[in-house]
Amino acid sequence: MEFSKIRDITANILNLDPDEIGMQTTFIDDLGADSLDVYEIVTAVEDEFDIEIDPEETEKIVTVEDAVNALKDAQKKNAESAV
Repeated sequence: MEFSKIRDITANILNLDPDEIGMQTTFIDDLGADSLDVYEIVTAVEDEFDIEIDPEETEKIVTVEDAVNALKDAQKKNAESAV
């Protein structure tokens, strides 16, 4: 579920076909995004899932898989802090 949402958000922001985006796809090299596009994608993911991704983690996001993992980590932290 996380992957499909991130794929759709990325495709929407970069005006691409979602089928062009896989887990190992890199935002900059494969999709032609720049750092502002990546920031916009991360912000949209945060809004969609009502979470906040650590800025240090954001800097490490290179592939779609990195974004999925950052999202899962943020969700885990949210769940732990809610307890």
